[in-house]
Amino acid sequence: MLDALKNALRIPDLRKKILYTFGLLIIYRLGAYVVIPGIDPTQVTLGAEGGVIGLLDLFTGGALSNMSIFALNVGPYITASIVLQLLAMVIPSLEEMSKEPDGQKKIAQYTRYGSIVLAVIQSLGLVAWISSMGAIRNPGFFSSFTIVATMTAGTTLVVWLGDKITEKGIGNGISLLIFAGILARVPAQTLGLIGSIGEGGISIFTVLLFMIFALAIIAAVVYITEGQRRIPVQYPKKVVGRKVYGGQSTYIPLRVNQAGVMPIIFASSVLGFPITLAKFIPALKGISDFFDKYFLVYAVLYALLVIVFTYFYSAVSFNTQEITENIKKYGGFIPGYRPGQPTSQFLDRVLGRITLAGAFFLAFIAVLPFILQALTRIRGLDFGGTSLLIVVGVAIDTIKQLEAQLLMHQYEGFIK
Repeated sequence: MLDALKNALRIPDLRKKILYTFGLLIIYRLGAYVVIPGIDPTQVTLGAEGGVIGLLDLFTGGALSNMSIFALNVGPYITASIVLQLLAMVIPSLEEMSKEPDGQKKIAQYTRYGSIVLAVIQSLGLVAWISSMGAIRNPGFFSSFTIVATMTAGTTLVVWLGDKITEKGIGNGISLLIFAGILARVPAQTLGLIGSIGEGGISIFTVLLFMIFALAIIAAVVYITEGQRRIPVQYPKKVVGRKVYGGQSTYIPLRVNQAGVMPIIFASSVLGFPITLAKFIPALKGISDFFDKYFLVYAVLYALLVIVFTYFYSAVSFNTQEITENIKKYGGFIPGYRPGQPTSQFLDRVLGRITLAGAFFLAFIAVLPFILQALTRIRGLDFGGTSLLIVVGVAIDTIKQLEAQLLMHQYEGFIK
């Protein structure tokens, strides 16, 4: 990992991309401390509540508890992206559009428009909640309008930063923003964990046990993320004149965790959207109170959503029908299966079994900190599972992208 980063810094083009990415991440982190105009942050006690809101605040890197211009972060954009992807599966015109480069640009534009609408809805709920706390200095229509416009603009800016990192940086923009936000909370989470020793029966042994648990999660995430099932593919030999072409063997890598960290991000955004509104709107406060009281119910729903989105994203990212057609097009075949429908059915069956193991692993790791929090009474254990999954997963994906770009530069050197 470090070798890939060192080698990338030696290449001017990649060094420029890395510095560009770090520059945008610094802007993103600075925005997390710019307070929304018209709000008194000393009157807001959002960060002290923990639970569901604490998890959402962790994903924003503390921007939500700071009531900054980036308080909503990329949540509205992710929710809009999920809605568009689901619609593409049931609306034929959107499905055809998603297969074309120009159509993908239109869908990306629709996603941005949808994120603005959802950002307005969420910011209205946030205004209603902080108004009940007396955090707005001059309550009124103009103040509320300013707050809603500022948070909506903040979400748009965050999405723009993510797009620029993907386009001109090292890639994986939205995930890197969440990655940076979580890492920014590590010092505060660590100090809070150390400071909790001696409170509520929490001992040094309990804290050390949690640290060992975190290291075990990191090792397990790396092991599962790198695990794959290799499906052999054979291409027949062709004789043209006196030369023999083809005949090589290759394989299709089916990863155990084909979806990566996206199911965790999707599940937290989808489940966090209504809960956040319920937390902020007095008329719906009963919903948030229910999840705070019965936190295990939230954990179960969270796990189910992770499993569902793992299957959903695996199906989107690995199209067995398209892969089958490509194998057949170039004359290849999987030993023991005829080209066409039998090959597609075999790939669907194998992918379903592998995805089942990956989905249950993601769900187990995601909800385990909630259970441990109830058992050990250590607040802030959200960093133990979900956040480590995202941090480790994004780090692995980013390093792989750097290695791919390094390999591309090596080939360019041979061509020149």
